[in-house]
Formats: sequence, C-alpha cells, structure tokens
Amino acid sequence: MSIPPPPPSRSFRRVLFLSSLSFASISLGIYLATLPQINTLTALLRSPSTPSSLAYLPPTERATQIENLITNHPLVQRLRSDPEWTESRPHLRMPSVMQQHSLTASTLMGDTKIPVPPIMFTKGDKGEELIAISYLGSDLCGHVGIIHGGMLATMLDEGLAKCCFAALPSKVGVTARLEIDFRRPAKCEGFVVLKARTQRAEGRKAWVKGRVEVLPVGEGEAMRKEGKGEVAPYDERGEVLVEAEGLFVEPKWAKKLPAFARPT
Repeated sequence: MSIPPPPPSRSFRRVLFLSSLSFASISLGIYLATLPQINTLTALLRSPSTPSSLAYLPPTERATQIENLITNHPLVQRLRSDPEWTESRPHLRMPSVMQQHSLTASTLMGDTKIPVPPIMFTKGDKGEELIAISYLGSDLCGHVGIIHGGMLATMLDEGLAKCCFAALPSKVGVTARLEIDFRRPAKCEGFVVLKARTQRAEGRKAWVKGRVEVLPVGEGEAMRKEGKGEVAPYDERGEVLVEAEGLFVEPKWAKKLPAFARPT
C-alpha cells in the first residue's frame, strides 16, 4: 500500500498564489505598455499599398474654398494631364496613430495654419522632380503678416527629401546638410508652390535643389483675408521666396526596415 504524499503546506500554497499573481500582473503591465506600439504596427500593416489617397473632404467653408482654388489651378490641371507626373497627398495615407504625432501632418495643420493637405506631384520613378502646392495661413507667422522662416525651412527640408527618396536604394533618407537662402518675405494668407529637382544620386547619397515660389493665380482666384485687390494674370513662375540645396543620406539601417515603415 502506497503512502500518499503529504498535502502542500499553507506557506507553499501562498507562495504559489503570489507567484501566479505577480506573473499575471507583469504580463498585463507589459501588454498595456506595448499597446500603443501594437496599435501603430496594426495600422501600418493595414495601410494601403496603393498610391496615396486623393480623397479629401474639407472641414470648413474656408478650407473648401482654398481646396477648390488649388485643384482648379492651371498648374494643377496641367500636371494632372501629363502622364509623366504622379499626383499624391502623402499626409492622407499616413495612419492616424502616426499622423497625430507628425509635425507637418498634424501640428502645422489647421484652418489658420495649413488649411488643406498639400497636393504633391512627382515626376518619374527615380526621384527626378517634385512639385507641391500649399496654402499658408496667418498663424504661421514670425513677424506680423510674414510667414516664419522656420516654416519655409521645414517645407524645404521635407520637400527636397521626398523628391530624392526614390533615387536611394531603400527609398528612405535623412537630412545631412541643408543650405537655405531667403530671397524675399513670404506673406501669409497666400498660395505657394515648392519645386525640387534631384541633381545627382550616388549610392546612399542624393543631392537636391529646390525653391518655394509664390503661386501665381488667375482672374477670380485671389484668396486674401480682405477679399480685395487686383489679381495678376496667370504665369507659371512666381516670385522666388526662398531657395535651398541639400544632401540626403540613406542610413545603413534603412535596408532593414520593412516596407510599411518607409516614407511614402
């Protein structure tokens, strides 16, 4: 006749219970801590692999007016009709969990800042040229009525980078150098166009030049706070506000990035 083992002591059961409770607590803590990252990853995995969505519904009457003026502008119409150029709105493709932490896609957006997401056109599939059209509101000023130079620098940094990404092996890069020459004050409450061109690309490096110009408008397309003033006839080249050239480098770790984590 076998003798059954003695029942576990109360102290052993207590240790077992506390160990299980601690393990469950730690597991729950790890899950809650990583939940934002899990949500971000899920959103990235679900983000469309097709070109950036162009669907946009302006939230205000003012934004609707600005959107209509941009989409009906002769420059936009010409680029849309040219098969060499591809239209996109990268900010609209960005998952919301990333967008809310983005300087250009969230912080700088707003009815009195950048009322509508910029429309962007890229030429070719090797990072040749880029044209982006934006409207800059009154809450982006340094001096009264004048757009802050840092705002224009941010636009050029992002625009020149996006221009050359396709020329880099892994389609992603960081700014190594950016030189800016301010030519004249940029008035708020107006349309601007950013034009960039990749000068050359060698391995993980790309050199880009670009500028921000006043976007000329045609008759009936003036957009001013007062709604007054004469409108200049349409001319595809406007006054140059700022010029820049930069060097962009693909980090060594970029080739290890999954496709969904790369800029679009």
